[in-house]
Amino acid sequence: MSNILLNADSYKASHYVQYPANTTVVSSYIESRGGMFEQTLFFGLQAFIKQTLLKPFTQADIDEAEAVLVAHGLPFNKTGWQYILDTYNGYLPIEIQAVPEGSLVKTHNVLVQVKNTDDNCAWLTSYIETALLRAVWYPTTVASVSYACKQVIARYLAQTADNMDGLLFKLHDFGSRGASSEETAALGGMAHLVNFMGSDTLSAIVAARRYYQEPMAGFSIPAAEHSTITSWGRDGEQAAYANMLKKFSGQGKLVAVVSDSYDLWNAIDNLWGDELRDAVMNSGGTLVIRPDSGDPVQIVSITIEKLMAKFGFRTNSKGYKVLPDCVRVIQGDGICLSSIEAILVEMTKRGLSADNIAFGMGGELLQKVNRDTQKFAMKASAVCVNGVWRDVFKDPITDSGKRSKKGRLALVKNSEGQYQTIREQDLGQQQNLLRVVYRNGALLVDDSLAAIRARVG
Repeated sequence: MSNILLNADSYKASHYVQYPANTTVVSSYIESRGGMFEQTLFFGLQAFIKQTLLKPFTQADIDEAEAVLVAHGLPFNKTGWQYILDTYNGYLPIEIQAVPEGSLVKTHNVLVQVKNTDDNCAWLTSYIETALLRAVWYPTTVASVSYACKQVIARYLAQTADNMDGLLFKLHDFGSRGASSEETAALGGMAHLVNFMGSDTLSAIVAARRYYQEPMAGFSIPAAEHSTITSWGRDGEQAAYANMLKKFSGQGKLVAVVSDSYDLWNAIDNLWGDELRDAVMNSGGTLVIRPDSGDPVQIVSITIEKLMAKFGFRTNSKGYKVLPDCVRVIQGDGICLSSIEAILVEMTKRGLSADNIAFGMGGELLQKVNRDTQKFAMKASAVCVNGVWRDVFKDPITDSGKRSKKGRLALVKNSEGQYQTIREQDLGQQQNLLRVVYRNGALLVDDSLAAIRARVG
């Protein structure tokens, strides 16, 4: 699935003969037209450029596309593709501008702008819409969800904890198995790692190395799953827990153990809190208890309170109770943006610090988003015909929310420090925040994940 000629919606193949005669340039842009969040955290374009646009297509790709599209019932622009192969060695003659990755941009603003750089290839701009839009909307949406979760957690830490030291590890990516593909997991997992440093999505760790110069983007710890506990049998539950401590605990170490295989309350009150209490207290590390069923809003607080009854607690400077360093809780079931806040609201009511809890988020993080979550679209906004630029836009009377922008665009910050989309011709002395990141097969900006994280702050 690596043929860029076939990485498109079928109808795109017929568009090369649909533009006005003597059309030499088509300019299009990508924006979020609103949605769940008022701003988006832009991320992921560089991965697409490195993975797809820096690899030239070949004669074999042209031959394959011709065979597929003709049989599929569509015309094939063999002359156009052959021209690109012969003239540009299979690299696409387009220019892509984009806001720096890691930028938090209010919706209804241009994020990406693309045009063809060869007058013979005006049809190419819209041909790549399918691949380019998909490459932008998904990781940007996941990054935006993750960022929103971070803001909620940070708010409760500020209210109930002595410091924010643990923030970057408060939301762990559990989403790999629930993603639609390894590529989805890699891209979405990287997007999460813009905001946090906890992840079990190995594909994202690898992708960050390949596409964003990050040797190690995130971290995990040894952890049990139900099979490694229940394989000991119900009567062997305590032995299973003891084995986890024996194999993984120690000075400065963390180990997570799912504890609801049979009776969570018995596990806390009698197994962890009685039989294994001294081993936990004297380990020098931290045991992370994972309740994994029931109503998370209630279960988390009850779990923490029961652990406090057995292991004790201290009261911090804000007046909230904190477990001793040897024990913490992670909730990985039923976690989404709204449940994170609901759990923290309940904990706050009970006088429990957000220091006590971390979250694991799966399908809600990597899979339960779509293009309409932030209403992403790529639209043509200008064309050059017979050497004259003209505006291109849509303005359907049945849905004003789909009104598109006109002309070649630029992104600036106005006098109030807010992002604003204007016409490129109106820039004057203002700085265009859209940077040229790709042109004719060359990557012109190569950001590190560290630089992107720094932009987010």
